Amino acid sequence: MNKIDDNLDERYMRIALDEAHKAAEADEVPVGAVILCRGTIIGRGHNLTETLTDVTAHAEMQAITAAASYLGGKYLIDCTLYVTVEPCLMCAAALGWSQISRVVWGADDPKRGYHLFCENPFHKKTILAKGVLADECAALMSDFFRKKR
Repeated sequence: MNKIDDNLDERYMRIALDEAHKAAEADEVPVGAVILCRGTIIGRGHNLTETLTDVTAHAEMQAITAAASYLGGKYLIDCTLYVTVEPCLMCAAALGWSQISRVVWGADDPKRGYHLFCENPFHKKTILAKGVLADECAALMSDFFRKKR
């Protein structure tokens, strides 16, 4: 795991948190994602699994699709994904296929995070960083599920 610039990471994680709040407002699991490429946000998304009745409509998948469309290609080289919660195995594998350069997440996911299923589904050159605004990201998830019970 690697941190490059804490201030930059926190800045873009806050934008991902804004996306997560949009998900919560729509009664979706509050996960948000933003993809940055060379200083420009080229993709963003939040969970839409309930809205779209699609189990693959995770925040990361929405952001990947938007970023690939923006770039006009499927590879996200020189891009960083900021996501509020550790990616699940599906999203981590998709990020691996995209060859994204860096993945930064806030809170670990002890129930469905990729690390429960395999060691590293990402591209061999992908740099990983975790724990950025972890408490805020975790609190958003905890509050959401507490209200559901």
